[in-house]
Amino acid sequence: MSSLDSVFRGTSLVISHAQLLSDAVAKTAAFRHSRNLVFGYVAYRLASSAWRELVARGLGGSICDMYNSVAKVFFRYLLRAPGIRDKVGSEVGKVLADMEQSMIPRGPGITRHLELPEHGWSDEQIFEEMRTLSLMKHSAWEEGKVSGAVYHGGEDIIKLQTEAYGMYSTANQLHPDVFPAVRKMEAEVVSMVLKLFNAPETGAGTSTSGGTESLLMACLAAKMKGYHERHITQPEIVAPVTVHAGFDKAAYYFGIKLRHAPIDPVTYKVDLKAVRRLINSNTVLIAGSAPNFPHGIIDDIEGLSKLAVKYNVPLHVDACLGSFIVPYLERVYNEVDASVKVPLFDFRLPGVTSISCDTHKYGFAPKGSSIIVYRDSNYRRYQYFLATDWAGGVYASPTLAGSRPGALMAGCWATLMRIGDDGYMKSARSIVESARTIRKAIENEMPQLRVLGEPIVSVVSFTSTKLNVYDVADAMVKKGWHLSALQNPAALHIACTKLTTTSCAELVRDLKEAVAQVELEHSGESEQEIKQKQGDTAMLYGVAGSVSTNGIVDELVYGFLDNLFKA
Repeated sequence: MSSLDSVFRGTSLVISHAQLLSDAVAKTAAFRHSRNLVFGYVAYRLASSAWRELVARGLGGSICDMYNSVAKVFFRYLLRAPGIRDKVGSEVGKVLADMEQSMIPRGPGITRHLELPEHGWSDEQIFEEMRTLSLMKHSAWEEGKVSGAVYHGGEDIIKLQTEAYGMYSTANQLHPDVFPAVRKMEAEVVSMVLKLFNAPETGAGTSTSGGTESLLMACLAAKMKGYHERHITQPEIVAPVTVHAGFDKAAYYFGIKLRHAPIDPVTYKVDLKAVRRLINSNTVLIAGSAPNFPHGIIDDIEGLSKLAVKYNVPLHVDACLGSFIVPYLERVYNEVDASVKVPLFDFRLPGVTSISCDTHKYGFAPKGSSIIVYRDSNYRRYQYFLATDWAGGVYASPTLAGSRPGALMAGCWATLMRIGDDGYMKSARSIVESARTIRKAIENEMPQLRVLGEPIVSVVSFTSTKLNVYDVADAMVKKGWHLSALQNPAALHIACTKLTTTSCAELVRDLKEAVAQVELEHSGESEQEIKQKQGDTAMLYGVAGSVSTNGIVDELVYGFLDNLFKA
């Protein structure tokens, strides 16, 4: 072998090793590059999230949120500590036992039916037992002494609904080919609601089982719209702290982050500046109420509409409670008090893309009836569910439920047709006038109380800086009234219905007496002494908003829900 061959062979060997080394370096560099990209992406996502929180809540708010989160975890673990856990568990057990005893009456005279009867009962036996059950102790809703809850349209309407239900008791909205009449009635009810809220010709909607499902559908549609049209994988909704808890439920069910915007401390409407700060690239929906449940205040929907248009984000208006009153407000106040300016809240505002309306509230339809409407049918499609490759055939449903009781829709359609536009105008006026009477009485005759905001619909909410307002609630319970207790701030409200219109004077009289009674009972007592003597409502709501006792309240509420299904 020549020396030249040796050189070439040696050179070839060196080149080969160099190539291997170069490939290894290249692979290592590629790995490092990939690792850096992944690290950079994760860091970017975390930094973006932190920045959004900082912009939305500010430095002080972010620190406060962090403190509350850490404090909640700390106190939850603290309550599980030996010694504390047993003591707390014992006290919670006593409360739950008392709750079960009050909710589930047992003893002599109470017959429990825990399994099927060996032989079927006769009609006479069934109705006799049902009459006995109807006499169980309950709130005096028939006398109009309950806030909201029962939206009674009159005995003639109840009779009409019962007959309509009987005619369509087997109908199922899942099968429009089998029950075409129910499909027709549903479409017509949706059309009526669209007209009430001034929807454009492109408007569309569906019926649902109630206000909560309508809100769930609005949130789901917004989430899917954001995903398909803007590729949003971390959806967020911006809504007032006073918005219905159905939004929290939707966020829980559908994996959406709900950002609560504060309200103005004077008007009790949502703070538009706060809403603007909370909107970001992940926002799929803005929401407002017309009116909200706690205080009966219509949010500044015009202001929200401008923000929705500016940032190209859908805007939902929750008019579930306002239902068949708010569309008549302008006409009502033109007759009652023309000085009251009724704000716009419906599809006449360009930013409004969806509205929910409960026909089973002030529409007086049977319970289990609500409507969700959209500005156009393309938006509505995002709430649909399709399974086109299912082994059982093509499956599709417009709402959460599959089978839906056509009898309820028949009752809803019959009710709307029976009452008509003039009937709803009449009921809206009487209910609004009742709320105004209560509001004026509180403002002019009860200096110990303060009405929250300027309610113009059916709900009047009030608080007190001189008395424990929850003690007023307990005093009213003793007089047979059940007002809704609120928190943050502590307050009570009355949601007026048609039944309230006949008991309005009695409510004002009893409220004045209850306020005077509470004031007299605590006259001269210190704040500590008053706290030690607080009643059931104050005890519950006094801890419900506390960071240190949130776990205890959870257990009490879990217990309440469990009791619903104990026979």
